[in-house]
Amino acid sequence: MDVSTLAGLMVFAGFGAALWLLVVVIVRPPQPRTGRRRVRLPRRAQAAAAVAVLVAIVTRWPVAAAAGAALVWWWPALFGGAVGARLRLERLEALACWTEALKDTVAGAIGLDEAIPATTAGAAAAIRPALDRLTERLRAREPLPSALRHLAVDLDDPSADLVVAALLLNAQLRGPGLQATLAALAVSTRDELDLRRKVEAGRRALRTGVRIIVGTTLGFVGALALLDSAYLRPYDSLTGQLVLAVVAGIFAAAFAWLRALGRDGDPTRLLATAGTVTR
Repeated sequence: MDVSTLAGLMVFAGFGAALWLLVVVIVRPPQPRTGRRRVRLPRRAQAAAAVAVLVAIVTRWPVAAAAGAALVWWWPALFGGAVGARLRLERLEALACWTEALKDTVAGAIGLDEAIPATTAGAAAAIRPALDRLTERLRAREPLPSALRHLAVDLDDPSADLVVAALLLNAQLRGPGLQATLAALAVSTRDELDLRRKVEAGRRALRTGVRIIVGTTLGFVGALALLDSAYLRPYDSLTGQLVLAVVAGIFAAAFAWLRALGRDGDPTRLLATAGTVTR
């Protein structure tokens, strides 16, 4: 190994260390030491720093090292979302099933105070904790309208607000028609569930396509580096690094745009002010 190669390795190792320290500052600002507690970086930050150092050593391109670290760090935000979408679908399906069970129970000519605890045991796990807390409040003699407002806070879901609002109106007015209202809400929730499943299937295909594009691009660059490194030699210069920065910026903008296409909007909650209830 000649002197220039050794100097290049030392420079880029220093670059990787500086990047790692920058990630430390961003993720977790310095805090006063208490005892001998050791501060650990998140695994994603460690992986990003490791990739930056590895890419810097292999390519000697600072822009590539920074781009690799950024790709690892923002990978869940850009190409993730499947877990959150699955949880939302599970919560919506659980809400539809509970609404149907509540409708059938109310049909037996019993009040909401008795129907809600009777249907809690059979509720799905996605909404079961919130319903358990509702049942505990009712057993503690909390008024039904107040307990239902707390339920809206616990569920924190626009679709659940429609069901809770119908129950609130019935609890306050004690009028007829609750069974028909719950039946209509159950059908509406099922329709929304089917629509969201179709939308999520399209987004799943979009995320898969983006992963294929990223993998193909990285594989192509890696193959060029191994089989024809002279083709990538122009990027060793300062001008080449500037061009590479422009290319990386274009890729970043494209990935951000694709992420925006697959992102859910924040629907307005019907009972958004329920979060101000006193506990």
